[in-house]
Amino acid sequence: MRNLKHPKWMKLSNLLVPSLVVGTILLAEQSTGGSQWSLGDPHLNVVSRTANEATRITAVTALAVDFAAHQQFEARPAGAATARAIQTADAFSQPSANIPFAGELDFKVGNGLFRKLWVSSPSSTLASDGLGPLYNARSCQRCHIKDGRGHPPENAEDNAVSMFLRVSIPGPDDAAILEIADYIATLPDPTYGTQLQDFAVQGHASEYRLGITYEEERIVLADGSEVSLRHPTYTADNLGYGPLHPDAMFSPRVAPQMIGLGLLEAIPAADILSAADPDDLDGDGISGRPNVVWSYEFDQPMLGRFGLKAGSPTIRQQSAEAFRGDIGISSPLFPSGAGECTGAQSACQTAIHGDGDDRLTEIDDVGLDLVTFYSRNLAVPARRNMDDPAVLRGKQVFYETGCTSCHRPSFVTHRLEDRPEQSFQLIWPYTDMLLHDMGPALADNRPEARATGREWRTPPLWGIGLTEQVSGHTYFLHDGRARSLLEAILWHGGEAQRQRDAVVEMRTSDRDALITYLESL
Repeated sequence: MRNLKHPKWMKLSNLLVPSLVVGTILLAEQSTGGSQWSLGDPHLNVVSRTANEATRITAVTALAVDFAAHQQFEARPAGAATARAIQTADAFSQPSANIPFAGELDFKVGNGLFRKLWVSSPSSTLASDGLGPLYNARSCQRCHIKDGRGHPPENAEDNAVSMFLRVSIPGPDDAAILEIADYIATLPDPTYGTQLQDFAVQGHASEYRLGITYEEERIVLADGSEVSLRHPTYTADNLGYGPLHPDAMFSPRVAPQMIGLGLLEAIPAADILSAADPDDLDGDGISGRPNVVWSYEFDQPMLGRFGLKAGSPTIRQQSAEAFRGDIGISSPLFPSGAGECTGAQSACQTAIHGDGDDRLTEIDDVGLDLVTFYSRNLAVPARRNMDDPAVLRGKQVFYETGCTSCHRPSFVTHRLEDRPEQSFQLIWPYTDMLLHDMGPALADNRPEARATGREWRTPPLWGIGLTEQVSGHTYFLHDGRARSLLEAILWHGGEAQRQRDAVVEMRTSDRDALITYLESL
């Protein structure tokens, strides 16, 4: 039950009334003359849609039924923001194609901050000090290499710079956020916090070293071919500050690709919630639940959109969380100079931090806004080979197998007054932005807000076919265990078990066409 008298809930109600219950989420709608709707997306400066626009949007985002040729506008998955599909590792590092001239400088400066190597304090480079003392990487780019997908360590000597372990312990009932229904209470590990850092500045001990072992499982497909899946086991080795809590829960994470984030942020919350079916009332086996998390920007619950379990509501908050947890950099949203260090790590708490002189935090509002702008405007490359017969056949297989039940092909973003790059764009991300139970094999058994230990947000598929070109590998899923797109599909379970089994039973030509289609995205 929500505590409706809680002051934060009363504040939310005052902001967003009258209210409408959608599933288990209390959101808000306001109407003007019955033809315009303004939804509770406080992170956006929205211009209301007209009834005519709503009708057009319904038509243009309808699922394809004819696979003889590609759909109109499908060539530009990010609408007018779509970038050229260049054949280099920089394919994910281009700005939105419709970025105004005045925004190009902000994008480039934001890129500089995204790539900047932070150093420990004290330092003569005052604009760049404040690293750690505990950290996973010295820059954003060190994890999101070329703005692409991270990877697990290749061998015992390879560090885990683009992968880490989240950690938490079960929390008591009074640790739940009462304003959010079905919120699962967790607490940081009392010694190690919510994220394990495998690096430390001089004079400090790192928290751990990530250990991974794999056990191979052979899967025989209906055509007699074999695929091997590797089952990972994770350990936190060489703990630097004593034992973890006995109830510690781990979640391995590799850095996701960065393209199209601003467009995902601009999808109307109501359009995402319209697909939620937590009780599977339509009986199709697909539930889909929204995650709802606390916004530190707006001091209220918001729809979770970003992160592998949709644990962050906005790009700005996600960026600030990464500065804190990954690099140990304080920001206006998370002002502690000790980053993610806990009270049990006294040397980290008392270390010299980079927030002295005239700086209140190690990165200020201006810097955080520039990194946010850069992250918001990393463009999605154009589609390739859309009219190849194998691609068209693969698209038909994708649709008829039911993959679109979670990987929703398209949305139209809000009409925005102050974000022209993301305003009123027809986009093709292939995600419903909802949580789905993916079965025990993919479970990390660690909840996050409303997400259970078996639930993950549907990842966007746009750009997935360029992973090897950009990142130099073909590792997929939340921890990079899948070494190919086919392996990633075969790991699907839970709500996607039926689709996974259909792929196992497919004719070789249809399965190959399906992979070819995914590689064209």
